Amino acid sequence: MRHFDYLTDAQRQALFAVAPLPVGRAAPRAALALALGATLYSPGTRTDLGGDARRAASIGTTSQVWCLEDSIPHDAVPQAQAQVVRALQGLGDRDRLPLLFVRVRTPEQLVEVAAQAGDAVARLTGFVLPKFLGGDEGRAWMQALEQAQAASGARLFGMPVLEHPDLAWRETRAAHLDAVRAVLDAHREQVLAVRVGGTDLSGLFGLRRDSDTTIWDVAVVRDVLADVLNVFTRHGDWTVSGPVWEHFAGDRLFKSQLRETPFENHRSMRLRERLVRDDVDELLREVTLDRANGFSGKTVIHPTHVSVVNALHAVVRDEYDDALTVLAGRGSGGVVPSPSGGKMNELGPHALWAEQVAARAAVYGVLAEPDGVVQLLDAGWRAAQAAYGAGAGGPAVVPSPAASTP
Repeated sequence: MRHFDYLTDAQRQALFAVAPLPVGRAAPRAALALALGATLYSPGTRTDLGGDARRAASIGTTSQVWCLEDSIPHDAVPQAQAQVVRALQGLGDRDRLPLLFVRVRTPEQLVEVAAQAGDAVARLTGFVLPKFLGGDEGRAWMQALEQAQAASGARLFGMPVLEHPDLAWRETRAAHLDAVRAVLDAHREQVLAVRVGGTDLSGLFGLRRDSDTTIWDVAVVRDVLADVLNVFTRHGDWTVSGPVWEHFAGDRLFKSQLRETPFENHRSMRLRERLVRDDVDELLREVTLDRANGFSGKTVIHPTHVSVVNALHAVVRDEYDDALTVLAGRGSGGVVPSPSGGKMNELGPHALWAEQVAARAAVYGVLAEPDGVVQLLDAGWRAAQAAYGAGAGGPAVVPSPAASTP
């Protein structure tokens, strides 16, 4: 798979100074985790999960989760599990697919799904592990994953979701995070990335952000996110994915902060109008804040949001040039001017940042122009309209989203 694969060769050449590289399922764990990008959730109750996955891939989705947990009613679990298994068994070797994961409810269900799928479990990249705890509970998830791998011979990863009340409450948070990290460190090669359940965490406080508010504006949740990032992203140890953006249309109260100039420059004012109308401008702001704080990728529930999240992970040319400058002088110390001027690069403090930018550039590419993200957003929006259909001037018609996701 390759990010922005819906682009033509001509578009890719025009948009990127350095084009995104393909990332296969057999890629190293760190590259695979970085390539997750926008992870699209679908309830396991949907009747054509295989078709959904193929169509999602056509709009640039590189990771998708079929959910058997909070997005479906409790009494629908047996039916949904059977549909997930049938969908896996119905996928073909030549199908163009995202990295596929199943979100299960218990370690026992993980083993059961893998056994029922048989050889088709090899279509999966792994399982999402909800409400993850440290200690014996966390080790039980890892043991279930090991059992499924041993029985199938498939390479399967776990993606724990941090959303337990012990994470939310200030007095238990530090011990909870230490216990979770101890389990994950002991099973590093089995864990692809760490996810955070923003909806569950907000719900514990009786809160739900509206479409004018980012998760970073919700103080009690912001504090939790900061502590998660502090524990898991130090030294670049783990890839941690941003919490779900759960809005896809609605009335707004506040004026948009999305600037007009980049869209005017590329004659894309209609795109800006669509982004504002569908509250995607606030998603753009949240993803920008996610990335500024250390998250990589994000959970989404709407296909038109996939290209938005992924476009904002593309590296801008100035950022890339600074990273190369730092990497070229690595180990020598001191400071050097930015190739673009206007800022200084400190070779010591900026070294880890530069490594991460270079890794992201390999997966998401380097934009040729500062405003290239606008063209990338426009191309992604058109791909989603082509795949899912659209009314006259209206938003894309898309599948029913999950009711609750991390």
